[in-house]
Amino acid sequence: MRRVLARAVLTGVLTLAGMGLKAQGAVAPQASQAAPVFRSGVDAVVVAATVRDGRGRIVRNLKKTDFEIIDSGFGRQIREFYSGNAPISLAVLLDVSGSMSVGGNMDRARNAVAVATTNLTDQADEAALFTFDSALEEVVGFTKDLARLRRLSLEGAPWGKTSLFDAVAATAQAVALRENRHRAVLVITDGVDTGSELTPHEVSSIASAIDVPVYLLMVSHPLNHQGGSHAVIAADGRSAEVSTLAALARSTGGTMRTTSEPTQTVEEVKDLFAELRHQYLLIFEPGPRPGWHPLEIRTRNRDLVVHARGGYNINIVASSGS
Repeated sequence: MRRVLARAVLTGVLTLAGMGLKAQGAVAPQASQAAPVFRSGVDAVVVAATVRDGRGRIVRNLKKTDFEIIDSGFGRQIREFYSGNAPISLAVLLDVSGSMSVGGNMDRARNAVAVATTNLTDQADEAALFTFDSALEEVVGFTKDLARLRRLSLEGAPWGKTSLFDAVAATAQAVALRENRHRAVLVITDGVDTGSELTPHEVSSIASAIDVPVYLLMVSHPLNHQGGSHAVIAADGRSAEVSTLAALARSTGGTMRTTSEPTQTVEEVKDLFAELRHQYLLIFEPGPRPGWHPLEIRTRNRDLVVHARGGYNINIVASSGS
């Protein structure tokens, strides 16, 4: 196992975003201006998009001509287009911090890891397992030997502060190095952060810059599951926190889901994998203007709903230098 201080890893994330991502740079519009900024020669922008119909079902078999890209109010021509089922590179990021000891959430999280690994395809997909409390630990590096992941017991008492946002950013860096077109971070957590140095906005900026969608699976006691069948009125009082996490996931092209029962976990993870496996990849030339480019991906059929990241930036924040 490899345990790393989250901040040291995050320095690498910022360096990677500044130095090695010519084709996929994207930083949110309010990113910190503390570091020097230089203009990167962005050759192409890659956007992963999923499409659902009015009943929430995944829409497959769309063609390049079915999509439209609106970049800063202007249409862009799709240069390359990929669709269909493809192997996945997935980093499972499990929260083992002290807050997970409350209400049986650690048991729910362990079950969610098991469910996620059963949805991976042997000898095609690859996956890694990371855990975090105040620091990030690589339990199993990326491997196609998925049985190795399934054999893990994940026993142990939760402990320590929760550096959720720092861990997400650092894990996204590891996923960005994988070659599969379909790749993501799956975070299994109760959603509490008590120790991160980075803000949710900074994390979404980093993950977007390296084109890695973040999927959040929130585990919750049934009484605290907002909207659940057993929820009590004003159960947890965390609406603002939950909204922040949902916004973080959406900004990267991922989603946030909540589960409190084993059957819900199976349904949510199955749907998550269906979305991840049936992404459409659209590649286009960016506009010439430096700065933030708001982006809208839509289909010509206005009854369909497209989910994709909301913009890109051709200004890359350098970690050092001028």
